[in-house]
Amino acid sequence: MAARPIWKGQLRLSLVSIPVEMFSATKTSARISFRQIHEPSGKPVRYQKTVAGIGPVDAGDIMKGYEYEKDQYLLIDPEDVEEIKLETKKTLELVQFVDACEISPLYFDKPYYLVPTDDLAEDAYRVVRDALRSTKMVGLGQVTMRGKEYLAAVKPCGDGLLLETLHYADEIRDAHPLFSQIEDDTADEELLEVAKSLIARKTGAFKADAFKDNYSIALKDLIERKTKSKSTKRVQTGGGESESGGGGDNVIDLMAALKQSLAKAGGKPADAKADKPAARTAKPAAAKTPAKKKKSA
Repeated sequence: MAARPIWKGQLRLSLVSIPVEMFSATKTSARISFRQIHEPSGKPVRYQKTVAGIGPVDAGDIMKGYEYEKDQYLLIDPEDVEEIKLETKKTLELVQFVDACEISPLYFDKPYYLVPTDDLAEDAYRVVRDALRSTKMVGLGQVTMRGKEYLAAVKPCGDGLLLETLHYADEIRDAHPLFSQIEDDTADEELLEVAKSLIARKTGAFKADAFKDNYSIALKDLIERKTKSKSTKRVQTGGGESESGGGGDNVIDLMAALKQSLAKAGGKPADAKADKPAARTAKPAAAKTPAKKKKSA
């Protein structure tokens, strides 16, 4: 499947605008992920958006709330947020250039590839790329995506351009309170020379593929061994389950799960069949005797 751009817009340098697309430079598909399973029932755990005293709510009824005082919220319609007009939603203008080594690594957040959208854009794209490379400069600008305006640095990367989002100054934690606890003494000269020798001995060119994710490798090995083992416990979740949740089937599933949990704990399970909905809580004694209820479908 072809990669989908995260952002589309114009890369602008003064009066020159270059149509570009932005793609994530990293991927998470290589990571092993797990899904939470309710062990007694063998069913996947789901999370619902709920309100105290009401229960599950529809996504269409949810608004953004800004707490301006303790427990006091302003309700903001998502459409009002979408209507905020920022030029950076469609344009990344390079407004300043700095030396490539001037930006502290603390500020770098996430890398993206910037790619020209068509052949007509390639000439101007190459000019910006080669100009940055020859001057050893990084272009700075701002871009809005996914509901946030990011500070961004644009630099050459092979045959293309790399955009790295940067943290704003107020997002960086001050290190002084942490480092100030370290005594301000000089290192022992003899030990320093030994350490410098070790560094010199292990100095080499950076090769990212020389480093392996040992945790993921061990995890894959564990999963492979568990897959081959006949003693590994297995469950079948059932692919036909509704992802929406909140329906009447949840009551049935919950009853079955509770009975299995009770049986596993050594208690006596109820003899009601799992295909019947759970009985409702009885009303207080003071209330009138309710009429007979119809069985749910």
